[in-house]
Amino acid sequence: MHTIQFIINESEITAGTRGASLGPRAVEIEALKKNDDLFVRAPVHTVAHRNNALYDRTRFPLAKRIDAYSEVFADAARVVADVMDSGYFPLVISGDHGNAAGTIAGLKMSRPEQRMGVIWIDAHADMHSPYTTPSGNMHGMPLAICLNEDNENSRINDPDSETSGYWNNLKAFGDIAPKINYEDLVFFGVRDVEEPEVQLMQERKVPNYTVDMVKKRGVKKCVAEVLDKLKDCDYIYVSFDVDSMDPNIVSKGTGTPVKNGFRPAAVLEIMQLIIASGKVACLEIVEVNPLLDNKGNEMARTTYNILKELIHSIEKAASQR
Repeated sequence: MHTIQFIINESEITAGTRGASLGPRAVEIEALKKNDDLFVRAPVHTVAHRNNALYDRTRFPLAKRIDAYSEVFADAARVVADVMDSGYFPLVISGDHGNAAGTIAGLKMSRPEQRMGVIWIDAHADMHSPYTTPSGNMHGMPLAICLNEDNENSRINDPDSETSGYWNNLKAFGDIAPKINYEDLVFFGVRDVEEPEVQLMQERKVPNYTVDMVKKRGVKKCVAEVLDKLKDCDYIYVSFDVDSMDPNIVSKGTGTPVKNGFRPAAVLEIMQLIIASGKVACLEIVEVNPLLDNKGNEMARTTYNILKELIHSIEKAASQR
């Protein structure tokens, strides 16, 4: 395995429930059960988490633990940038989805002049800011950070100056803001959104390939459209939240399960076809939570099976360049 380097980010401080920090190791356990040396065949880098901050009472109710998160964000960006600069494919396995903003920042730091396409496979749009959040949980904010988006038009909150300061620093991290553009963002499977996010998606014309749409039109046609939309991007980052899958088919082993999601085979096909384009430079898998799994370790088992197939696709695409 000469193409991939793993990055393990066990941070779960932006989630509203506990246990996502155990997700990366739960996936590794499934590899061990199969006597698969997946996680020793390639270098494994770790991000310094700040999960100890979960013991602290947050001072930032509209952006919970944004102080500790800022440190995790910066370290994730550094690790991802280092792997990219070394010429390898960063395959990131994270706790909660808030970590994706740090990953995107690292990609942009490594390739500041290049245009990044983002394919966000998720039940949620994750486009809230401290000005619009109903919960204060920052795993609902990573795309807003990367889009440099406050969404003042939908403002319902008044963050204090310290919260706003941390927020602005995150958006401007690396002296690059925005890090991605709305026209280079595509959703798959989003079905649980609040009104401020709906308004942004509509105003900015962000396409969302719903589960029903993919079923009716077919995976190949939908992916072909997405790749055509992103044809002017230099590379693509794929963010795969396991809650994009149907919890009644897989399990409820994720922090915010939402019914009527993708079947594992469908979401695998989506990602394989995207990777086959040769433009994917980074893949991130998030939100496996074994503490919430109602079927043992089924979510991690399913994720491991998907991961194994995706690695074959990544290596095949690399060999054909």
